[in-house]
Amino acid sequence: MEAPRLDSAFTPAPVAPTLWAALGLIALYFLLQYVVGAVVGLLLGLTVGVLHGFRHGEAMAQIQALLLRSDVNALMVMLTLLITATVTLLLARRRWPALWRLPAPPGFGFAPSAQAGYYAIALAAGLVLPIVGGLLTQWFARGHEVSQDIKQLGAAASPLLRMPLALLVVTLGPLVEELLFRGVLLSAALRHAPAGAAMFITAALFACVHLPDLGFLWYALPNLLLLGMVLAWLRLASGSLWPAVLAHGVNNALAVVSWFVVSAS
Repeated sequence: MEAPRLDSAFTPAPVAPTLWAALGLIALYFLLQYVVGAVVGLLLGLTVGVLHGFRHGEAMAQIQALLLRSDVNALMVMLTLLITATVTLLLARRRWPALWRLPAPPGFGFAPSAQAGYYAIALAAGLVLPIVGGLLTQWFARGHEVSQDIKQLGAAASPLLRMPLALLVVTLGPLVEELLFRGVLLSAALRHAPAGAAMFITAALFACVHLPDLGFLWYALPNLLLLGMVLAWLRLASGSLWPAVLAHGVNNALAVVSWFVVSAS
């Protein structure tokens, strides 16, 4: 009979991130978006300035006109998302390598779900939640219009840029947000609260950080809160982050469809 290995017997269990570490990573992700966006805009502006020699105020007018163009804004958003998402994913992978593939918290769930049925549930949720959430928002808004910056940007961009922008919004955006909220933050919250409270905490913060993109319209919060709760349930019930990523991506895809419908009408 083989004796148990001492090194495996005394291997400590992986520890979930602290709340401060989770909140810090989320804050860093959104701060990077502003910093990278500003740097990209500055580099574009300097390029235009060099081409025009910074003479007679012509360069400043060209810079302002350039940054107001929809295609330039779309390029800035794509580049910003690519850089910030990549940096965030690498930081999380480097900081918590042992948690990356663990299916259950404190793991982040980058493992396939043992039950394929959860992917069908995720697909259905991604299709239904925008409808239910839209009706909920309309009920709270009482006739007020709810606009979203990314929707307006996508609809105004040229067809050449609209497709890659849509691809990033449907894939990379959901992936990094699910890691942050249903991976790192949910694992941290479960250290201090039962599952229901932890789900609500992560969903509430998820809703709040999206308010700037919605013009700080409070009546968009119930829709986002509902989405966050369903995504958190998918994460815990399936033992994987991928069903939540799928549902999030399908939810975003329905919004992306409007870019092409508006432009074609």
